[in-house]
Amino acid sequence: MYLPQEIIRKKRDGEILTADEINFFIQGVTKESVSEGQIAAFAMAIFFNEMTMPERIALTCAMRDSGMVLDWTHMEFDGPVVDKHSTGGVGDVTSLMLGPMVAACGGYVPMISGRGLGHTGGTLDKLESIPGYNIVPTNDVFGLVTKDAGVAIIGQTGDLAPADKRVYATRDITATVDNISLITASILSKKLAAGLGSLVMDVKVGSGAFMPTYTASEELARSIVAVANGAGTKTTAILTDMNQVLASSAGNAVEVREAVRFLTGEYRNPRLLEVTMACCKEMLVLSGLAVDSEHAEQQLIQVLDNGKAAECFNKMVAGLGGPSDFVENYQSYLPQAEVIKPVFSDKAGTVIAMDTRAIGMAVVAMGGGRRVASDQIDYAVGFDQFIQLGQVVDNNSPIAVIHARNEQQWQQAAELLKAALEVGEASQYKATPNVYTQIRAQDIE
Repeated sequence: MYLPQEIIRKKRDGEILTADEINFFIQGVTKESVSEGQIAAFAMAIFFNEMTMPERIALTCAMRDSGMVLDWTHMEFDGPVVDKHSTGGVGDVTSLMLGPMVAACGGYVPMISGRGLGHTGGTLDKLESIPGYNIVPTNDVFGLVTKDAGVAIIGQTGDLAPADKRVYATRDITATVDNISLITASILSKKLAAGLGSLVMDVKVGSGAFMPTYTASEELARSIVAVANGAGTKTTAILTDMNQVLASSAGNAVEVREAVRFLTGEYRNPRLLEVTMACCKEMLVLSGLAVDSEHAEQQLIQVLDNGKAAECFNKMVAGLGGPSDFVENYQSYLPQAEVIKPVFSDKAGTVIAMDTRAIGMAVVAMGGGRRVASDQIDYAVGFDQFIQLGQVVDNNSPIAVIHARNEQQWQQAAELLKAALEVGEASQYKATPNVYTQIRAQDIE
């Protein structure tokens, strides 16, 4: 029998906690025998003294096991269960193409996603711009759609990793969010509760990333790979660029529109294609669906070209309550803004830098994201045809096309977008990779 205050004291004094002590504390969080004050003290002790890798694994497993852990064996899938998670960004619509692409190659992707957080867009908010799409189906429907379509993207249910929900709510109001151990456990407890065979983690780097520096992003990626593999789930992390908007669009309906056009081959933004393919290829290799990256790429190009990936997306939408002809007629189903027109830079030149976070916040300011949890989302607003770093802006080449509800909203968004770009000489632009590196289990010491 342990006492919560003794576990807190031990961590406060820089000692290493046992798996049993961590389990006891997290069980107390779930049962509410541990108070909010004790959670805050525990989080602050970890914030200042960090955790060893075995402690991080124990914390993640305890939070994963605090509620229901999905088991897919009864579904008798004829392929591996695999997923991807991103630390979030602006125009990061990869999940909407990646899930169907991997499904079309024989994987099963039961993806539990989140809403927008701060400047980052939420996959669930994007999908809810599709009329009828139900992000909170029963577990039976979740399983059946995953089996039929190969992919189902839904929201977190209350019985998955409930300890994380309580711990995160306390961290959010006690300045203990930005800690590698706690971030790792929070991300992975929810993902690993989905009963995955393997996981690919897309960790963003740059001005629109969750972590402030490349070093911090790499540290988080290494922690996630070590902890997830230590918890029994094969995991690779990929560091990808978020120094600019990833897709050509940022918003909800505008990003869904781009995802459909990507899947059907109507238009594929090259940066978005490279990042999506990098994650998909690793998912296929890690889950045993491809022998190597080259084999994986061949399969993925084939399912994009023959329409199977688009078909999987359509099946998922229909299975979760959306229109059965969504891919064919997406334009008639997605909400449209009243004012759709381009914005131009006040200065001609080359785009040498982008404050991606500020662009994400411009979407929020238009109503495309939430300032507080109770805010209603406006699915129609946002930007598309967004300029990329290294490209030229002038009187003929706009920064973006703004989708706004009225002229005043368009004007405000235009000012925010112009302020978020730095325009200079072509010689000042230094390109960064779209995909920096991969970190696999064998890369961790």
